[in-house]
Amino acid sequence: MKKIVLLALLIISTVSINAQTEEELKALQAPKKDSIATLQSEIDALQTKIDALPGWEKGAFGTIGGNLSGFDNWYSKGTPNSSAGNLGITVNGYANLLQEKFFWRNSLGVNLSWVKIDNKDNPNDDKDFKSATDVFSITSLYGRKLNDKWAVSALGEYRTSIIDNFNDPGYLDLGVGATWTPINNLIVVIHPLNYNFVFSDSNSIFESSMGAKIVADYTAKLGKVNLKSNLSAFQSYKSSDYSNWTWTNSLGYTLWKGIGVGFEVGLRKNKQEALNYALAGNPLETFDTVDNDLQSYWLFGLNYGF
Repeated sequence: MKKIVLLALLIISTVSINAQTEEELKALQAPKKDSIATLQSEIDALQTKIDALPGWEKGAFGTIGGNLSGFDNWYSKGTPNSSAGNLGITVNGYANLLQEKFFWRNSLGVNLSWVKIDNKDNPNDDKDFKSATDVFSITSLYGRKLNDKWAVSALGEYRTSIIDNFNDPGYLDLGVGATWTPINNLIVVIHPLNYNFVFSDSNSIFESSMGAKIVADYTAKLGKVNLKSNLSAFQSYKSSDYSNWTWTNSLGYTLWKGIGVGFEVGLRKNKQEALNYALAGNPLETFDTVDNDLQSYWLFGLNYGF
């Protein structure tokens, strides 16, 4: 009987000691957690100050999307023996030099994609990948600061395709004016003096002209999210037929060690390009008769941030 009582007392003592030890450990743990939180906030504050220091800021992120499919004797399809595939790649990069009295901002945007549909029952079918999306742009903006928000600036921007029709057409904007920076990551360029050089073999359609250039760019890294939105517009003083605009939006979300998912969508209006395309089907088309439809592309896939 005494042994049972002693055993019971021993178990109760052990539970009590364990419970007491756990409470003591938690009591010791609480101030350490508070210290870690305080240190992390101080580290974040220091990093914010470091990011605000003058100097080069560089970064890039991109998205890769693709799929392959094959069919054999799949009779519900119009082409029961076929294979298909598509591949798309986007890259968005920037290198900005930020100084007390001036800035120099540079950006690169590339979106390329290829598609293939192979009808195995047609020996004359084209089995090669064909280009689908073909976008290349590079921008350089220099500004002398008047104050924290405004600067006198000069802009050079070049846009073209690089897979099929390099520099046909190609667009080079050179202009001067002002740049407004309402917040750190948003840049608004307002250049009333800008010349839009257009390079193309179809000189009767594509024409260079003087006009106004408007660019709005937002580029930011918000935790695990990389975000870029860019609107580039040219308003020709000669004719609205020579005006154009392009708006691209890219989003990348990091899941693990720089790898995540990404999405990009682009919109464009360009009447010169619309007419050039329409003339292939109807040589009687003119600027007055052509439908200047909204151009668009999108890509979703794996993303990697540098």
